[in-house]
Order: sequence, then C-alpha cells, then structure tokens
Amino acid sequence: MRYLILSAVLAAPAFADPAVIENISTRQNGDTWRFDVTIRHPDTGWDHYADGWRVLDMDGNELGMRVLHHPHETEQPFTRSLSGVVIPEGATQVQVQARCNVDGWNEITTVVDLN
Repeated sequence: MRYLILSAVLAAPAFADPAVIENISTRQNGDTWRFDVTIRHPDTGWDHYADGWRVLDMDGNELGMRVLHHPHETEQPFTRSLSGVVIPEGATQVQVQARCNVDGWNEITTVVDLN
C-alpha cells in the first residue's frame, strides 16, 4: 500500500515556475496611478502562460488588475501597463502580484513605495 502512495506522489506533475515580477515603475497622474510591470515566465503557449497581474493595498485588497490576453513565449521578459489605479488616501506602499493560467497567483508579492 505504501508503494502505491509513494508512486502516486512521484508521478504527480511538478509545478512550473511562477510568473515573477522583475521590475515596476509607477507614475502619479492626478488622482490615479500608472503601473508599468515587467514579468518573466516560461510561457509555452496557450496551455501555460502568464495571464495577469494586479495591484493590491497592503491589506491584500485589489486596487486594479491587468489581464494578459495571450502568451509571450518569444518576448521574455515583457512589460505591460495599467493606468487609472486609485490608491487609498494616505497609502505609502502597495503590492503587485503576478499570475499564470496554470499555477495561479504567485504567493510572493512585490512591495512598491509610492513617492
């Protein structure tokens, strides 16, 4: 019985590399912010690719999300922007989190200081 359980564990697929944020630049425009986020992910095509990133407040509430509508197998890393993000008054930091369509949200977020 132990052999069967061990075999099932060993035969389970390994998790792929998560979508990783390599760089973030921000710019305030009036009452909103623009985020330019550079992501690296080993996209393999439509079956497995980085499909989004989001801006969170420090409590984990979503402030904005950028959906990525296609794979970027030949463009790594790649940068995409999101404008119009409203940051709560008094906030000095936010988090940015990347996602892929297979593994979901990366558990690691990148903290951004807002100047």
